Amino acid sequence: MAFDIEMIKKVYAKVVKRVDAAREITGKPLTLAEKILYSHLWGDNPTKAFVRGTDYVNFAPDRIALQDATAQMALLQFMQAGKTKVAVPTTTHCDHLIQAKNGASSDLQSALNTSNEVFNFLESVSNKYGLGFWKPGAGIIHQVVLENYAFPGGMMIGTDSHTVNAGGLGMVAIGVGGADAVDVMAGMAWELKFPKLIGVKLTGKLSGWTAPKDVILKVAGIVSAKGGTGAIVEYFGEGANAMSCTGKGTICNMGAEIGATTSTFGYDESMERYLRATDRSDVADAANEVKDYLTGDAEVYANPSAYFDEVIEIDLSKLGPLLNGPFTPDLSTKVGTDMGKAATKNDWPLQVEWGLIGSCTNSSYEDLSRAASIAQQAIDKGLKTKAHLGINPGSEKVRYTADRDGILAVFEKLDAKIFTNACGPCIGQWARYDDPKNAPKNSIIHSFNRNFAKRADGNPNTHAFVASPEMVAAVTIAGRLDFNPMKDALINQDGVEVMLDEPTGWELPPKGFEVKDDGYLAPDADGSHVNVVVNTDSERLELLTPFTPLGNELSGIKLLIKAHGKCTTDHISMAGPWLRFRGHLDNISNNCLIGAVNAFGMKTNFVKNQITGDFGGVPDTARVYKAAGIKTIVIGDHNYGEGSSREHAAMEPRHLGVAAVLVKSFARIHETNLKKQGMLGLTFDNESDYDLIQEDDTFNFVDLKDFTPGKPLTIEVVHADGSKDSVLANHTYNAGQIEWYNEGSALNLIKKENA
Repeated sequence: MAFDIEMIKKVYAKVVKRVDAAREITGKPLTLAEKILYSHLWGDNPTKAFVRGTDYVNFAPDRIALQDATAQMALLQFMQAGKTKVAVPTTTHCDHLIQAKNGASSDLQSALNTSNEVFNFLESVSNKYGLGFWKPGAGIIHQVVLENYAFPGGMMIGTDSHTVNAGGLGMVAIGVGGADAVDVMAGMAWELKFPKLIGVKLTGKLSGWTAPKDVILKVAGIVSAKGGTGAIVEYFGEGANAMSCTGKGTICNMGAEIGATTSTFGYDESMERYLRATDRSDVADAANEVKDYLTGDAEVYANPSAYFDEVIEIDLSKLGPLLNGPFTPDLSTKVGTDMGKAATKNDWPLQVEWGLIGSCTNSSYEDLSRAASIAQQAIDKGLKTKAHLGINPGSEKVRYTADRDGILAVFEKLDAKIFTNACGPCIGQWARYDDPKNAPKNSIIHSFNRNFAKRADGNPNTHAFVASPEMVAAVTIAGRLDFNPMKDALINQDGVEVMLDEPTGWELPPKGFEVKDDGYLAPDADGSHVNVVVNTDSERLELLTPFTPLGNELSGIKLLIKAHGKCTTDHISMAGPWLRFRGHLDNISNNCLIGAVNAFGMKTNFVKNQITGDFGGVPDTARVYKAAGIKTIVIGDHNYGEGSSREHAAMEPRHLGVAAVLVKSFARIHETNLKKQGMLGLTFDNESDYDLIQEDDTFNFVDLKDFTPGKPLTIEVVHADGSKDSVLANHTYNAGQIEWYNEGSALNLIKKENA
C-alpha cells in the first residue's frame, strides 16, 4: 500500500471539478501541465485564466522532499517558524553526505563516523515535526521518491533541482530553495510564476543502442542550458507511451539541465505497471478512475502548436546514442567519428579513465540491467575494461533486487566498485584524488546529469561526458571516448576481434522487487517529547539568527566581485568537501563565490579590497567590508545561479553583507532564493551596461524608496576617478516579494504572521 493514500485520493477527488472549471475559464483544451497547475491552486476552484510567464500564482503542493545537504538549512529555518508539525507530507533523505571511495560498506560506515551529528539532527527534527526519515544508505532521494511517493497528477516541491525526476510518474515536481519548502511545511501557499509550456512530441520508438538518456541529451542540445527557463516541458506521442516509467524519469530528471521549471509525461500503461510493481496498486486503481484527467487532452496532442509556446519533434527511430560535454550538459556529439573529430579539434583526452553508472538520473533496475548486459558480453567475449568502473544503485530496493538477480555480480566480475546507494561522484562526493586541484588532465564518462568543471572529483582538468548507462559501459570497456559500439570492433585477450551486441534489459524485475530493510523510519505520532539539540561549539550545525532588513536607502555599496562567464551555484557555493558545513551558515560562507572567475584579472577567489587596496579571497574580503558596516554588490553574466537549487548560494552572500546581485539574466531557482533571503536580485535593462562596471566602483540606489512591482530601479555607479554612470536595473518582484525584502527575509514574514 502506498504512503499517504488518503491524500492522493483527495487530490483525485477534486481534479475533475477543477480541470473542468479550468477548461471553461480558459475556453480551450488543456495540456497535462495546465491540468496539474489549475487543480493545485491555493484555495478553491479556478476563477481566472493565468497568463503564462507573467502571472504569479499561489499553489498548494501535495508533498515535499528534502535531501540531507539542503534539509539541514531548511529544517533549521522551519524550527524558527513556530509550528509543531509539517502541514503537508514531507520526507528527509540522507544521500548527499556519503563519499564514494572504497565501496559501499566501508564508505557508509565512514559517513556514519564523520556525519553522525548531522544524521542524528535530521532524524530528531524529522521525528519531532512529523517528517518521514530515510536513513543513510536507503537510496538517492529521487529514486526513492519515484518508488514510494510520486503519483500521476500530483504536485511536489523538493530542495534539490532534480526533484523534477518525479515527472516520470506524471507529476509536476519542482526543485526549490529551502525557504520555499519552509513556506509549504508551515502551511502557507507556494508562489510560482505561471510557467510557459514547451511540448516535445516523440514519434517512432527507441531501439538498439539508443536510450531515454539520448532523448534528453538531444533536447538539451536543441534547447541549450537556459532555453527551458520559466517553462514546463511536456512529452507526448507514441514514442513517449512506448517508454518505461524510469526512462521517463531520466528524461524529466535532466530537464534541470535546460533550466526548465519541470518536465512531465501523461499517465499511461508504463506508469501503471511501475506503480503495481512498487506495491502501489491502490494508487494505480485510483488513477485509472480519473485517467483522462492525468494526461493532456487529445486535441492538444493532435495540434500541439496551438497549445504550447514551443514545440519540438524528435523521431526516436532516427535518434542515435550521444555524448554530451565536457563542462556543459548541452553540448551534444554523436558517438564514434563525430566525437573523435570533436575531441581532436578541442584537445579533449581520448583515453577514458573512469566510467560511472548511477546517480538520480540513471540508477533504476532497468538502467543497471541494460548496462549489465554489456558487461556480461565483455566477460563472455574475453574483454577486460580499459577504464575503471563504478556503480551507484539508486535505492536499497534496487540494490537488493539487482544483487538477488546477479546483476551486481556481473559488474564485480569486471572489478567494478559498487558504491553506496547514494549520490557519490555525481555531486562531487568522490575521493578520487588526494590533491584534486593539481590532478592531471583526463576524461571520464558517466550517466549522471551535470558535468561542470570540478563537479565529480574536484579536478578542473577532468573532462566529463554524459551518456546512457549502456553507452557508459561500452566506452568503459573500450577505454576510448571515440568508441562506437555499433561499428567498432575490440580485441579480446586472445587477440580476436569481437563486437558488442545491442544492450538488453528488463523494464521491471522479472521476479519482482524485493528488499529486507528499505531504510525508512516513520515519525512519532506526537513529537512534542523529542528534543533537538545543537551544540554551540559544533562546526557542522548552527542555529540561525534572523537577517535584518536592508532598508530602502542603500548607498556606498562596494563591488565584491564582477563574475565573468558561467557562474553556477557550484561556483557560488561549492559542494564536495563543503557539504559538511551545510548546516552551519557562518562556516560554509567561507566558500562563498570562491569558484567564480573575477572579470578583473580572470582569477578565482582573488578580488580587490577597496578599503585596503589589497587583494584576497572573496569571503575574506566580504568579511572585511561587513565588519566595516559596508554592504556589497555582486555583478554577474547570463543564467547566473544555474545548477543545483541550493539556497546556500543565496544565504552565504546575504550573511556576508551582499545587498544586491545584478546580472544579465538569472536561473529561476536562484533568483527566487535571493528574493527569499531579503536581497535584491536585479537584471541589467541594457546588458552592455555590464561592461561599464569597473573594479573600484561604488553603487548608490537612488530610487529604492519607490521599490514597486514592474518599476525598474536606477543605480548610480561611481567610478574611482569620480565619473558616474546611471544603470537601469529590472526586477521581477511582486508585492508579496517586496514584503520579503522589507521584512529582511520571507522567513521573517512567516514568523511575523504566525505571531
